[in-house]
Amino acid sequence: MKFTRTLMASVAAGLLATSAFALTDAEYKAGKERISADYKASKQKCDGLQGNAKDICVKEAKGAEDVAKAELDAQHKPSPKATRKVADARADAAYGVAKEKCDDLKGNDKDVCEKDAKAARVKAKEDAKVAETQAKPADNAAEKNAAVAEARKDANAEKNDAAYKAAKERCDAMSGDLKSKCVDDMKRMYGKS
Repeated sequence: MKFTRTLMASVAAGLLATSAFALTDAEYKAGKERISADYKASKQKCDGLQGNAKDICVKEAKGAEDVAKAELDAQHKPSPKATRKVADARADAAYGVAKEKCDDLKGNDKDVCEKDAKAARVKAKEDAKVAETQAKPADNAAEKNAAVAEARKDANAEKNDAAYKAAKERCDAMSGDLKSKCVDDMKRMYGKS
C-alpha cells in the first residue's frame, strides 16, 4: 500500500514536472518559425562560399536546423524517445559535416576520414539507444537491468564493428607483409576472425 502511494505520488510529480516544462502549441509553432528563419539566414551566409567550403557550410546549416527541430519536438512532447531523437539528430548532423569535410582529402586518407566519421555516428547513436533504455520505466529493477544490459551488449557490438572498419581502413595505406600484419593486428584487437 505504501509502495502504491509512493508510486502514485512519483507519477503525479512527474506529470506536473513534464507539463510545467512542455511547450504550448503556440510556443511550438513560434519555435518552428524561428528555426526555419534561422536556417534560411544560415544558408544565405553559405552563398558567398565556393566548392567544398560551401558544401560544409550548407551541411552545418541543415544539421543545426535538424537538431533544433528535434530539440523543439522534445520540448513540446517530452519522452525518452524524443530525447533519443535529439541525440540521433546531433549524431547525423555531426556525421554529415564530418563526411563533407572528408571531401577535402583524397585516396586512403579520405576513406579513413569517412570511416572515422561513420564510427563516431554509430557510437553516438548506440549510446543514445542505451540512454533511452535506461530512461524507460520498467515493472521491476531486474527487468530494467536486463534490458539495459542487452542494450549495452548490442551497442558495444555495433561500436566495435564500426571501430574495426575504421581501423582496418588504415591498413589499406600499407602494402605486402606490413598490411597483412596490420589487418591481423586489427582482427585480434577487435575480436574478428
